[in-house]
Amino acid sequence: MALDGIVVSNIVAELNANLAGARIAKIAQPEADELLLTLKSPNSGQVRLLLSASASLPLIYFTSVNKPSPVTAPAFCMLLRKHIGGGKIMRVYQPGLERIIHFEIEHLNEMGDLCRKDLVLELMGKHSNLIFCDDNGTIIDSIKRVSAQTSSVREVLPGRPYFIAQTQEKLDPLSTTEDAFCQSVFSKPMKLAKAIYSSYTGISPVIAEELCHRASLESDQSANTIQEMARLHLYHLFDLMMEDIKQHRYTPLIVSDCHGDPVEFSSLPLTMYADMQITEYPTISEVLEQYYARKNTVTRIRQKSADLRHITVTALERNRKKYALQMKQLKDTEKRDQYKVYGELIHAYGYGINPGAKSFDALNYYTNEMMTVPLDPTLTPQENAQRYFNKYNKLKRTYEALTELIEETKAEIDQLESICTFMDLALSEDDLVQVKEELTDAGYIRRRYNGKRVKITSHPYHYRSSDGFDMYVGKNNYQNDELTFKFASGNDWWFHAKGAPGSHVIVKSHGEALPDRAFEEAARLAAYYSKNRDAEKVEIDYVEKKHVKKPNGAKPGFVVYYTNYSMMIDPDIRNLTLVSD
Repeated sequence: MALDGIVVSNIVAELNANLAGARIAKIAQPEADELLLTLKSPNSGQVRLLLSASASLPLIYFTSVNKPSPVTAPAFCMLLRKHIGGGKIMRVYQPGLERIIHFEIEHLNEMGDLCRKDLVLELMGKHSNLIFCDDNGTIIDSIKRVSAQTSSVREVLPGRPYFIAQTQEKLDPLSTTEDAFCQSVFSKPMKLAKAIYSSYTGISPVIAEELCHRASLESDQSANTIQEMARLHLYHLFDLMMEDIKQHRYTPLIVSDCHGDPVEFSSLPLTMYADMQITEYPTISEVLEQYYARKNTVTRIRQKSADLRHITVTALERNRKKYALQMKQLKDTEKRDQYKVYGELIHAYGYGINPGAKSFDALNYYTNEMMTVPLDPTLTPQENAQRYFNKYNKLKRTYEALTELIEETKAEIDQLESICTFMDLALSEDDLVQVKEELTDAGYIRRRYNGKRVKITSHPYHYRSSDGFDMYVGKNNYQNDELTFKFASGNDWWFHAKGAPGSHVIVKSHGEALPDRAFEEAARLAAYYSKNRDAEKVEIDYVEKKHVKKPNGAKPGFVVYYTNYSMMIDPDIRNLTLVSD
Protein backbone atom coordinates (compact mmCIF):
# COMPACT_ATOMS: atom_id res chain seq x y z
CA MET A 1 0.00 0.00 0.00
CA ALA A 2 1.24 3.48 -0.82
CA LEU A 3 -0.40 6.90 -0.77
CA ASP A 4 2.06 8.02 -3.41
CA GLY A 5 2.28 11.11 -5.62
CA ILE A 6 0.06 9.52 -8.28
CA VAL A 7 -2.77 8.88 -5.81
CA VAL A 8 -2.31 12.41 -4.46
CA SER A 9 -2.62 13.81 -8.02
CA ASN A 10 -5.89 11.86 -8.37
CA ILE A 11 -7.09 13.36 -5.08
CA VAL A 12 -6.17 16.88 -6.22
CA ALA A 13 -8.05 16.43 -9.51
CA GLU A 14 -11.08 15.23 -7.56
CA LEU A 15 -10.85 18.11 -5.10
CA ASN A 16 -10.68 20.68 -7.89
CA ALA A 17 -13.70 19.13 -9.61
CA ASN A 18 -15.79 19.25 -6.42
CA LEU A 19 -14.47 22.26 -4.48
CA ALA A 20 -14.08 25.03 -7.07
CA GLY A 21 -15.54 28.09 -5.34
CA ALA A 22 -16.55 26.10 -2.23
CA ARG A 23 -16.92 28.01 1.04
CA ILE A 24 -15.69 26.75 4.37
CA ALA A 25 -18.77 26.46 6.57
CA LYS A 26 -17.23 24.68 9.56
CA ILE A 27 -13.77 23.76 10.81
CA ALA A 28 -13.34 21.01 13.43
CA GLN A 29 -10.34 19.20 14.85
CA PRO A 30 -11.64 15.82 16.10
CA GLU A 31 -8.12 14.46 16.69
CA ALA A 32 -4.83 16.10 17.63
CA ASP A 33 -3.51 15.68 14.07
CA GLU A 34 -6.74 15.77 12.07
CA LEU A 35 -9.08 18.37 10.56
CA LEU A 36 -12.66 17.93 9.38
CA LEU A 37 -13.85 20.68 7.03
CA THR A 38 -17.52 21.13 6.21
CA LEU A 39 -17.72 22.83 2.82
CA LYS A 40 -20.57 24.26 0.77
CA SER A 41 -19.75 23.72 -2.87
CA PRO A 42 -21.71 25.13 -5.86
CA ASN A 43 -20.99 21.84 -7.64
CA SER A 44 -21.52 19.24 -4.92
CA GLY A 45 -23.59 20.95 -2.22
CA GLN A 46 -22.48 20.37 1.37
CA VAL A 47 -19.57 17.94 1.74
CA ARG A 48 -17.15 16.93 4.48
CA LEU A 49 -13.43 16.68 3.84
CA LEU A 50 -11.15 14.80 6.24
CA LEU A 51 -7.49 15.87 6.39
CA SER A 52 -5.28 13.70 8.59
CA ALA A 53 -1.60 14.33 9.34
CA SER A 54 -1.33 11.16 11.41
CA ALA A 55 2.20 9.74 11.47
CA SER A 56 0.88 6.21 10.97
CA LEU A 57 -2.05 6.96 8.63
CA PRO A 58 -1.89 10.30 6.76
CA LEU A 59 -5.06 10.68 4.68
CA ILE A 60 -7.41 12.99 2.82
CA TYR A 61 -10.82 12.03 1.45
CA PHE A 62 -14.47 13.06 1.31
CA THR A 63 -16.54 11.41 4.02
CA SER A 64 -20.17 11.25 5.09
CA VAL A 65 -19.23 10.63 8.72
CA ASN A 66 -19.31 13.59 11.12
CA LYS A 67 -16.79 12.74 13.82
CA PRO A 68 -17.36 14.16 17.34
CA SER A 69 -15.09 17.07 18.30
CA PRO A 70 -13.65 17.99 21.72
CA VAL A 71 -15.68 20.42 23.84
CA THR A 72 -12.87 22.98 23.74
CA ALA A 73 -11.41 23.46 20.27
CA PRO A 74 -7.60 23.17 20.02
CA ALA A 75 -5.55 26.29 19.35
CA PHE A 76 -4.80 25.40 15.71
CA CYS A 77 -8.49 24.88 15.01
CA MET A 78 -9.35 28.25 16.60
CA LEU A 79 -6.66 29.95 14.50
CA LEU A 80 -8.10 28.53 11.28
CA ARG A 81 -11.62 29.53 12.27
CA LYS A 82 -10.41 33.07 12.88
CA HIS A 83 -8.60 33.43 9.56
CA ILE A 84 -10.39 31.28 6.99
CA GLY A 85 -13.81 30.52 8.50
CA GLY A 86 -16.25 31.39 5.72
CA GLY A 87 -13.38 31.64 3.24
CA LYS A 88 -13.53 30.45 -0.38
CA ILE A 89 -11.30 27.75 -1.83
CA MET A 90 -9.87 29.24 -5.02
CA ARG A 91 -7.81 26.26 -6.14
CA VAL A 92 -6.17 23.08 -4.99
CA TYR A 93 -2.79 22.14 -6.41
CA GLN A 94 0.11 19.75 -6.05
CA PRO A 95 3.74 20.71 -6.72
CA GLY A 96 5.02 18.16 -9.27
CA LEU A 97 4.19 14.70 -7.99
CA GLU A 98 5.07 15.54 -4.39
CA ARG A 99 2.86 14.11 -1.66
CA ILE A 100 1.77 17.65 -0.85
CA ILE A 101 -1.59 19.37 -1.36
CA HIS A 102 -2.03 23.18 -1.27
CA PHE A 103 -5.41 24.76 -0.59
CA GLU A 104 -5.40 28.38 -1.78
CA ILE A 105 -8.11 30.14 0.25
CA GLU A 106 -9.53 33.64 -0.23
CA HIS A 107 -11.07 35.45 2.74
CA LEU A 108 -11.74 38.87 4.27
CA ASN A 109 -9.54 40.05 7.15
CA GLU A 110 -10.64 42.12 10.16
CA MET A 111 -10.44 45.30 8.06
CA GLY A 112 -12.61 43.85 5.30
CA ASP A 113 -9.72 43.54 2.86
CA LEU A 114 -9.50 40.55 0.54
CA CYS A 115 -6.61 38.25 1.54
CA ARG A 116 -5.26 34.87 0.55
CA LYS A 117 -3.93 32.10 2.74
CA ASP A 118 -2.39 28.71 2.01
CA LEU A 119 -3.30 25.54 3.92
CA VAL A 120 -0.74 22.84 3.14
CA LEU A 121 -1.26 19.12 3.79
CA GLU A 122 1.95 17.08 3.68
CA LEU A 123 1.31 13.34 3.40
CA MET A 124 4.77 12.05 4.25
CA GLY A 125 4.44 9.27 6.80
CA LYS A 126 5.89 10.22 10.17
CA HIS A 127 6.74 13.67 8.78
CA SER A 128 3.11 14.41 7.83
CA ASN A 129 1.82 17.83 8.81
CA LEU A 130 -0.84 20.49 8.25
CA ILE A 131 0.78 23.88 7.80
CA PHE A 132 -1.01 27.26 7.58
CA CYS A 133 0.82 30.01 5.67
CA ASP A 134 0.16 33.60 4.56
CA ASP A 135 0.28 34.76 0.93
CA ASN A 136 4.05 35.34 1.21
CA GLY A 137 4.78 31.74 2.17
CA THR A 138 5.46 32.53 5.84
CA ILE A 139 4.23 29.95 8.32
CA ILE A 140 1.46 31.25 10.60
CA ASP A 141 1.19 27.96 12.51
CA SER A 142 1.01 24.20 12.03
CA ILE A 143 -0.84 21.28 13.58
CA LYS A 144 2.58 19.85 14.55
CA ARG A 145 5.38 22.26 15.41
CA VAL A 146 8.86 21.07 14.44
CA SER A 147 11.83 22.77 16.06
CA ALA A 148 15.50 22.68 15.12
CA GLN A 149 16.05 20.18 17.94
CA THR A 150 13.54 17.83 16.29
CA SER A 151 14.65 18.27 12.69
CA SER A 152 17.90 19.56 11.28
CA VAL A 153 16.38 19.74 7.77
CA ARG A 154 13.50 22.16 8.30
CA GLU A 155 11.83 24.08 11.11
CA VAL A 156 8.05 24.29 11.04
CA LEU A 157 7.35 27.16 13.42
CA PRO A 158 5.38 30.43 13.26
CA GLY A 159 7.32 33.12 11.38
CA ARG A 160 9.57 30.70 9.52
CA PRO A 161 9.44 30.56 5.68
CA TYR A 162 7.66 27.53 4.22
CA PHE A 163 9.60 25.36 1.77
CA ILE A 164 9.65 21.73 0.68
CA ALA A 165 12.49 19.86 2.33
CA GLN A 166 14.73 18.28 -0.31
CA THR A 167 16.19 15.27 1.47
CA GLN A 168 16.69 13.19 -1.68
CA GLU A 169 17.85 14.04 -5.18
CA LYS A 170 14.80 12.88 -7.11
CA LEU A 171 13.53 14.01 -10.52
CA ASP A 172 10.04 15.23 -11.44
CA PRO A 173 8.47 12.35 -13.45
CA LEU A 174 6.01 14.70 -15.20
CA SER A 175 8.79 16.64 -16.91
CA THR A 176 11.41 13.95 -17.48
CA THR A 177 13.00 13.09 -20.81
CA GLU A 178 14.23 9.86 -22.34
CA ASP A 179 17.86 10.76 -21.72
CA ALA A 180 17.19 11.76 -18.11
CA PHE A 181 15.21 8.56 -17.50
CA CYS A 182 17.89 6.28 -18.94
CA GLN A 183 20.72 8.09 -17.18
CA SER A 184 19.03 8.16 -13.77
CA VAL A 185 17.51 4.66 -13.76
CA PHE A 186 19.87 2.44 -15.74
CA SER A 187 23.07 3.77 -14.24
CA LYS A 188 22.23 2.38 -10.81
CA PRO A 189 23.58 -1.05 -9.74
CA MET A 190 20.39 -1.96 -7.88
CA LYS A 191 17.13 -3.78 -8.51
CA LEU A 192 15.21 -2.30 -11.43
CA ALA A 193 12.05 -1.48 -9.47
CA LYS A 194 14.07 0.23 -6.73
CA ALA A 195 16.06 2.19 -9.33
CA ILE A 196 12.77 3.57 -10.71
CA TYR A 197 11.15 4.65 -7.45
CA SER A 198 14.41 5.97 -5.98
CA SER A 199 14.96 8.16 -9.06
CA TYR A 200 11.56 9.87 -9.30
CA THR A 201 9.34 11.78 -6.89
CA GLY A 202 5.90 10.34 -6.22
CA ILE A 203 6.57 6.87 -7.64
CA SER A 204 5.86 4.14 -5.11
CA PRO A 205 7.37 0.61 -5.13
CA VAL A 206 3.98 -0.71 -6.29
CA ILE A 207 3.94 1.52 -9.38
CA ALA A 208 7.59 0.64 -10.09
CA GLU A 209 6.72 -3.06 -9.91
CA GLU A 210 3.74 -2.45 -12.21
CA LEU A 211 5.95 -0.73 -14.78
CA CYS A 212 8.34 -3.67 -14.78
CA HIS A 213 5.43 -6.08 -15.19
CA ARG A 214 4.00 -4.11 -18.14
CA ALA A 215 7.43 -4.14 -19.77
CA SER A 216 7.80 -7.92 -19.14
CA LEU A 217 10.98 -7.27 -17.15
CA GLU A 218 12.02 -8.88 -13.87
CA SER A 219 11.78 -6.21 -11.17
CA ASP A 220 14.63 -7.72 -9.16
CA GLN A 221 17.22 -7.79 -11.94
CA SER A 222 19.97 -5.18 -11.81
CA ALA A 223 19.01 -1.94 -13.59
CA ASN A 224 22.42 -1.47 -15.19
CA THR A 225 22.17 -4.84 -17.00
CA ILE A 226 19.02 -4.02 -18.99
CA GLN A 227 19.43 -4.16 -22.77
CA GLU A 228 18.95 -1.09 -25.01
CA MET A 229 15.61 -2.13 -26.56
CA ALA A 230 14.18 -3.05 -23.16
CA ARG A 231 15.29 0.34 -21.79
CA LEU A 232 13.43 2.19 -24.56
CA HIS A 233 10.34 0.03 -24.08
CA LEU A 234 10.29 0.71 -20.33
CA TYR A 235 10.70 4.45 -20.87
CA HIS A 236 7.81 4.58 -23.37
CA LEU A 237 5.54 2.80 -20.88
CA PHE A 238 6.66 5.23 -18.18
CA ASP A 239 5.94 8.17 -20.50
CA LEU A 240 2.45 6.81 -21.31
CA MET A 241 1.72 6.47 -17.60
CA MET A 242 2.79 10.05 -16.94
CA GLU A 243 0.61 11.20 -19.86
CA ASP A 244 -2.40 9.51 -18.20
CA ILE A 245 -1.65 11.48 -15.04
CA LYS A 246 -1.31 14.80 -16.92
CA GLN A 247 -4.65 14.14 -18.65
CA HIS A 248 -6.29 13.04 -15.38
CA ARG A 249 -7.10 9.58 -16.71
CA TYR A 250 -7.38 7.71 -13.42
CA THR A 251 -8.78 4.33 -12.50
CA PRO A 252 -9.33 4.26 -8.69
CA LEU A 253 -9.36 0.64 -7.54
CA ILE A 254 -8.84 -1.77 -4.66
CA VAL A 255 -7.10 -5.14 -5.01
CA SER A 256 -8.42 -7.85 -2.66
CA ASP A 257 -7.15 -11.33 -1.85
CA CYS A 258 -9.16 -14.54 -2.03
CA HIS A 259 -10.70 -13.73 1.36
CA GLY A 260 -11.96 -10.35 0.16
CA ASP A 261 -9.44 -8.55 2.36
CA PRO A 262 -7.92 -5.44 0.70
CA VAL A 263 -4.21 -5.74 -0.01
CA GLU A 264 -3.56 -2.75 -2.29
CA PHE A 265 -5.13 0.34 -3.82
CA SER A 266 -4.15 2.52 -6.74
CA SER A 267 -5.26 5.29 -9.09
CA LEU A 268 -3.91 3.41 -12.12
CA PRO A 269 -4.64 -0.10 -13.45
CA LEU A 270 -2.50 -2.79 -11.79
CA THR A 271 -2.10 -5.56 -14.36
CA MET A 272 0.29 -7.51 -12.13
CA TYR A 273 -2.67 -8.44 -9.88
CA ALA A 274 -4.72 -10.01 -12.69
CA ASP A 275 -5.20 -13.19 -10.63
CA MET A 276 -6.73 -11.28 -7.71
CA GLN A 277 -10.06 -9.51 -7.27
CA ILE A 278 -9.94 -5.92 -8.55
CA THR A 279 -12.81 -3.55 -7.74
CA GLU A 280 -12.97 -0.19 -9.49
CA TYR A 281 -14.60 2.85 -7.86
CA PRO A 282 -15.89 6.13 -9.30
CA THR A 283 -13.73 8.25 -6.96
CA ILE A 284 -10.45 7.92 -5.11
CA SER A 285 -12.22 9.13 -1.93
CA GLU A 286 -14.39 6.02 -1.96
CA VAL A 287 -11.28 3.87 -2.43
CA LEU A 288 -9.50 5.44 0.54
CA GLU A 289 -12.57 5.37 2.78
CA GLN A 290 -13.33 1.70 1.95
CA TYR A 291 -9.72 0.57 2.15
CA TYR A 292 -8.87 2.26 5.42
CA ALA A 293 -12.21 1.46 7.02
CA ARG A 294 -11.29 -2.22 6.71
CA LYS A 295 -7.69 -1.65 7.77
CA ASN A 296 -8.82 0.47 10.74
CA THR A 297 -11.25 -2.26 11.80
CA VAL A 298 -8.51 -4.87 11.86
CA THR A 299 -6.09 -2.51 13.66
CA ARG A 300 -8.69 -1.49 16.25
CA ILE A 301 -9.68 -5.10 16.99
CA ARG A 302 -5.99 -6.03 17.31
CA GLN A 303 -5.57 -3.24 19.85
CA LYS A 304 -8.74 -4.18 21.74
CA SER A 305 -7.75 -7.84 21.88
CA ALA A 306 -4.11 -7.19 22.84
CA ASP A 307 -4.65 -8.04 26.53
CA LEU A 308 -6.71 -11.14 25.73
CA ARG A 309 -4.14 -12.22 23.16
CA HIS A 310 -1.29 -11.80 25.69
CA ILE A 311 -3.14 -13.91 28.27
CA THR A 312 -3.93 -16.59 25.68
CA VAL A 313 -0.46 -16.77 24.14
CA THR A 314 1.20 -16.87 27.57
CA ALA A 315 -1.05 -19.72 28.68
CA LEU A 316 -0.55 -21.51 25.37
CA GLU A 317 3.25 -21.36 25.64
CA ARG A 318 3.11 -22.57 29.23
CA ASN A 319 0.89 -25.53 28.30
CA ARG A 320 3.04 -26.44 25.30
CA LYS A 321 6.11 -26.58 27.55
CA LYS A 322 4.19 -28.68 30.06
CA TYR A 323 3.00 -31.00 27.28
CA ALA A 324 6.56 -31.48 25.98
CA LEU A 325 7.80 -32.30 29.49
CA GLN A 326 4.92 -34.75 30.07
CA MET A 327 5.62 -36.51 26.77
CA LYS A 328 9.30 -36.86 27.74
CA GLN A 329 8.29 -38.33 31.10
CA LEU A 330 5.87 -40.69 29.34
CA LYS A 331 8.68 -41.91 27.09
CA ASP A 332 10.68 -42.75 30.21
CA THR A 333 7.93 -45.22 31.27
CA GLU A 334 8.31 -47.34 28.11
CA LYS A 335 10.57 -49.88 29.95
CA ARG A 336 7.89 -50.75 32.52
CA ASP A 337 6.78 -53.97 30.76
CA GLN A 338 10.39 -55.06 30.37
CA TYR A 339 10.89 -54.77 34.14
CA LYS A 340 7.79 -56.89 34.68
CA VAL A 341 9.19 -59.60 32.37
CA TYR A 342 12.54 -59.46 34.20
CA GLY A 343 10.81 -60.10 37.52
CA GLU A 344 8.72 -62.97 36.14
CA LEU A 345 11.76 -64.63 34.52
CA ILE A 346 13.71 -64.44 37.80
CA HIS A 347 10.78 -66.11 39.57
CA ALA A 348 10.61 -68.78 36.86
CA TYR A 349 14.35 -69.56 36.57
CA GLY A 350 15.77 -68.16 39.82
CA TYR A 351 16.65 -71.59 41.20
CA GLY A 352 19.46 -71.90 38.64
CA ILE A 353 21.07 -68.54 39.31
CA ASN A 354 24.52 -68.68 40.91
CA PRO A 355 25.02 -66.50 44.02
CA GLY A 356 26.68 -63.15 43.19
CA ALA A 357 25.79 -63.39 39.45
CA LYS A 358 25.47 -60.05 37.61
CA SER A 359 23.09 -61.44 34.97
CA PHE A 360 21.63 -64.62 33.54
CA ASP A 361 20.16 -65.78 30.22
CA ALA A 362 16.62 -67.12 30.03
CA LEU A 363 13.93 -67.90 27.47
CA ASN A 364 11.33 -65.15 27.25
CA TYR A 365 8.15 -67.21 26.98
CA TYR A 366 6.25 -64.16 25.63
CA THR A 367 8.45 -63.97 22.51
CA ASN A 368 10.17 -67.39 22.51
CA GLU A 369 13.52 -65.60 22.34
CA MET A 370 16.51 -65.72 24.64
CA MET A 371 17.15 -62.58 26.67
CA THR A 372 19.71 -61.42 29.24
CA VAL A 373 18.35 -60.30 32.63
CA PRO A 374 20.64 -57.87 34.56
CA LEU A 375 21.02 -58.62 38.29
CA ASP A 376 22.27 -56.81 41.36
CA PRO A 377 24.93 -59.24 42.74
CA THR A 378 24.41 -57.98 46.30
CA LEU A 379 20.76 -59.12 46.27
CA THR A 380 19.16 -62.55 46.29
CA PRO A 381 17.11 -63.66 43.23
CA GLN A 382 13.89 -63.00 45.14
CA GLU A 383 15.06 -59.50 46.09
CA ASN A 384 16.07 -58.79 42.45
CA ALA A 385 12.63 -59.91 41.28
CA GLN A 386 10.91 -57.73 43.86
CA ARG A 387 13.07 -54.74 42.81
CA TYR A 388 11.95 -55.15 39.20
CA PHE A 389 8.29 -55.52 40.20
CA ASN A 390 8.55 -52.33 42.28
CA LYS A 391 10.00 -50.46 39.28
CA TYR A 392 7.24 -51.82 37.07
CA ASN A 393 4.48 -50.76 39.45
CA LYS A 394 5.95 -47.30 39.89
CA LEU A 395 6.29 -46.72 36.13
CA LYS A 396 2.81 -48.15 35.57
CA ARG A 397 1.30 -45.66 38.03
CA THR A 398 3.32 -42.86 36.42
CA TYR A 399 2.13 -43.93 32.95
CA GLU A 400 -1.53 -43.99 33.98
CA ALA A 401 -1.31 -40.59 35.70
CA LEU A 402 0.64 -39.02 32.79
CA THR A 403 -1.80 -40.38 30.20
CA GLU A 404 -4.65 -38.60 31.92
CA LEU A 405 -2.61 -35.40 32.44
CA ILE A 406 -1.47 -35.37 28.81
CA GLU A 407 -5.07 -35.62 27.61
CA GLU A 408 -6.01 -32.66 29.82
CA THR A 409 -3.01 -30.59 28.66
CA LYS A 410 -3.72 -31.39 24.98
CA ALA A 411 -7.36 -30.35 25.46
CA GLU A 412 -6.21 -27.04 26.96
CA ILE A 413 -3.79 -26.46 24.08
CA ASP A 414 -6.55 -27.17 21.55
CA GLN A 415 -8.89 -24.78 23.36
CA LEU A 416 -6.30 -21.99 23.54
CA GLU A 417 -5.35 -22.43 19.88
CA SER A 418 -9.01 -22.17 18.91
CA ILE A 419 -9.35 -18.99 21.02
CA CYS A 420 -6.34 -17.49 19.19
CA THR A 421 -7.97 -18.37 15.87
CA PHE A 422 -11.26 -16.74 16.84
CA MET A 423 -9.45 -13.59 17.97
CA ASP A 424 -7.80 -13.45 14.54
CA LEU A 425 -11.22 -13.81 12.89
CA ALA A 426 -12.98 -11.21 15.08
CA LEU A 427 -14.28 -8.13 13.24
CA SER A 428 -15.90 -6.23 16.10
CA GLU A 429 -15.55 -5.71 19.84
CA ASP A 430 -18.77 -7.68 20.34
CA ASP A 431 -17.07 -10.73 18.82
CA LEU A 432 -14.50 -10.62 21.64
CA VAL A 433 -17.04 -10.70 24.51
CA GLN A 434 -17.65 -14.45 24.42
CA VAL A 435 -13.94 -15.11 23.82
CA LYS A 436 -13.19 -13.25 27.06
CA GLU A 437 -16.01 -15.13 28.79
CA GLU A 438 -14.49 -18.46 27.72
CA LEU A 439 -11.08 -17.43 29.05
CA THR A 440 -12.75 -16.41 32.32
CA ASP A 441 -14.68 -19.68 32.64
CA ALA A 442 -11.44 -21.58 31.96
CA GLY A 443 -9.74 -19.73 34.82
CA TYR A 444 -7.26 -17.69 32.78
CA ILE A 445 -8.97 -14.43 33.75
CA ARG A 446 -10.22 -13.65 37.23
CA ARG A 447 -13.98 -13.11 37.26
CA ARG A 448 -15.15 -9.82 38.72
CA TYR A 449 -18.51 -9.99 40.43
CA ASN A 450 -20.08 -6.56 39.92
CA GLY A 451 -23.68 -7.70 39.80
CA LYS A 452 -23.94 -7.32 36.03
CA ARG A 453 -24.29 -10.14 33.55
CA VAL A 454 -22.15 -10.12 30.45
CA LYS A 455 -24.28 -8.84 27.56
CA ILE A 456 -23.93 -11.03 24.48
CA THR A 457 -24.68 -9.12 21.28
CA SER A 458 -22.57 -11.17 18.89
CA HIS A 459 -24.36 -13.79 16.83
CA PRO A 460 -23.18 -16.40 14.31
CA TYR A 461 -22.64 -15.32 10.71
CA HIS A 462 -25.61 -16.10 8.50
CA TYR A 463 -24.92 -16.86 4.85
CA ARG A 464 -27.29 -18.02 2.14
CA SER A 465 -26.12 -20.50 -0.47
CA SER A 466 -26.63 -20.03 -4.20
CA ASP A 467 -29.47 -22.57 -3.96
CA GLY A 468 -31.20 -20.78 -1.09
CA PHE A 469 -30.02 -22.87 1.87
CA ASP A 470 -29.22 -21.05 5.12
CA MET A 471 -25.66 -21.52 6.40
CA TYR A 472 -24.55 -20.47 9.89
CA VAL A 473 -20.96 -19.98 11.11
CA GLY A 474 -19.92 -19.86 14.77
CA LYS A 475 -17.62 -16.98 15.80
CA ASN A 476 -16.26 -18.70 18.92
CA ASN A 477 -16.40 -21.99 20.82
CA TYR A 478 -19.58 -21.11 22.72
CA GLN A 479 -21.36 -20.25 19.48
CA ASN A 480 -20.03 -23.49 17.96
CA ASP A 481 -21.66 -25.51 20.77
CA GLU A 482 -24.87 -23.48 20.50
CA LEU A 483 -25.10 -24.00 16.73
CA THR A 484 -24.27 -27.70 16.76
CA PHE A 485 -26.19 -28.95 19.78
CA LYS A 486 -29.07 -26.51 20.24
CA PHE A 487 -29.75 -24.85 16.89
CA ALA A 488 -29.09 -27.66 14.39
CA SER A 489 -31.45 -30.60 13.96
CA GLY A 490 -30.45 -34.18 13.18
CA ASN A 491 -30.59 -34.04 9.39
CA ASP A 492 -28.80 -30.68 9.06
CA TRP A 493 -25.22 -30.85 7.80
CA TRP A 494 -22.17 -30.03 9.90
CA PHE A 495 -18.80 -28.85 8.47
CA HIS A 496 -15.39 -28.22 10.07
CA ALA A 497 -11.76 -27.89 8.98
CA LYS A 498 -10.00 -31.21 9.60
CA GLY A 499 -7.41 -31.11 12.39
CA ALA A 500 -7.48 -27.32 12.74
CA PRO A 501 -9.19 -24.85 15.10
CA GLY A 502 -12.10 -23.08 13.47
CA SER A 503 -15.81 -22.49 13.19
CA HIS A 504 -18.58 -25.05 13.08
CA VAL A 505 -20.68 -24.48 9.97
CA ILE A 506 -24.29 -25.65 9.97
CA VAL A 507 -26.40 -25.93 6.81
CA LYS A 508 -30.15 -26.10 7.48
CA SER A 509 -31.47 -28.79 5.16
CA HIS A 510 -35.14 -28.80 6.28
CA GLY A 511 -35.20 -32.45 5.31
CA GLU A 512 -34.14 -31.76 1.70
CA ALA A 513 -31.16 -33.21 -0.13
CA LEU A 514 -28.39 -30.62 -0.53
CA PRO A 515 -27.05 -29.99 -4.04
CA ASP A 516 -23.30 -30.35 -4.61
CA ARG A 517 -22.87 -26.59 -4.85
CA ALA A 518 -24.28 -26.11 -1.33
CA PHE A 519 -21.78 -28.65 0.05
CA GLU A 520 -18.91 -26.80 -1.65
CA GLU A 521 -20.04 -23.37 -0.44
CA ALA A 522 -20.42 -24.56 3.16
CA ALA A 523 -16.99 -26.20 2.97
CA ARG A 524 -15.50 -22.90 1.76
CA LEU A 525 -16.97 -21.17 4.81
CA ALA A 526 -15.47 -23.81 7.10
CA ALA A 527 -12.09 -23.37 5.37
CA TYR A 528 -12.18 -19.57 5.51
CA TYR A 529 -13.21 -19.42 9.18
CA SER A 530 -10.39 -21.68 10.35
CA LYS A 531 -6.73 -21.47 11.25
CA ASN A 532 -5.87 -22.72 7.74
CA ARG A 533 -7.63 -19.89 5.90
CA ASP A 534 -4.37 -18.79 4.22
CA ALA A 535 -3.74 -22.21 2.69
CA GLU A 536 -4.44 -22.80 -0.99
CA LYS A 537 -6.59 -25.84 -0.19
CA VAL A 538 -8.11 -26.94 3.12
CA GLU A 539 -9.40 -30.41 4.02
CA ILE A 540 -12.96 -30.24 5.37
CA ASP A 541 -14.85 -32.94 7.27
CA TYR A 542 -18.63 -32.93 6.90
CA VAL A 543 -21.34 -35.15 8.29
CA GLU A 544 -24.99 -35.01 9.28
CA LYS A 545 -25.36 -33.30 12.63
CA LYS A 546 -26.86 -36.43 14.28
CA HIS A 547 -23.47 -38.13 14.01
CA VAL A 548 -21.67 -35.37 15.93
CA LYS A 549 -21.32 -35.97 19.68
CA LYS A 550 -19.87 -34.06 22.61
CA PRO A 551 -17.97 -36.16 25.18
CA ASN A 552 -18.77 -35.62 28.85
CA GLY A 553 -16.60 -32.88 30.32
CA ALA A 554 -15.21 -31.80 26.94
CA LYS A 555 -14.00 -28.24 26.40
CA PRO A 556 -16.31 -25.75 24.63
CA GLY A 557 -16.42 -26.37 20.89
CA PHE A 558 -14.86 -29.86 21.14
CA VAL A 559 -16.79 -32.69 19.44
CA VAL A 560 -16.22 -36.22 18.16
CA TYR A 561 -17.57 -38.07 15.13
CA TYR A 562 -16.69 -41.47 13.73
CA THR A 563 -18.29 -41.53 10.28
CA ASN A 564 -17.76 -38.58 7.97
CA TYR A 565 -17.07 -37.42 4.43
CA SER A 566 -14.12 -35.21 3.43
CA MET A 567 -13.26 -32.81 0.64
CA MET A 568 -10.42 -30.49 -0.32
CA ILE A 569 -11.62 -26.93 -1.01
CA ASP A 570 -10.24 -23.42 -1.42
CA PRO A 571 -11.16 -20.82 1.25
CA ASP A 572 -12.65 -18.35 -1.29
CA ILE A 573 -15.96 -16.91 -0.04
CA ARG A 574 -16.08 -13.76 -2.17
CA ASN A 575 -19.18 -14.93 -4.05
CA LEU A 576 -21.14 -16.00 -0.97
CA THR A 577 -23.99 -13.85 0.31
CA LEU A 578 -23.86 -12.65 3.92
CA VAL A 579 -27.39 -12.14 5.26
CA SER A 580 -28.11 -9.24 7.63
CA ASP A 581 -30.43 -10.66 10.29
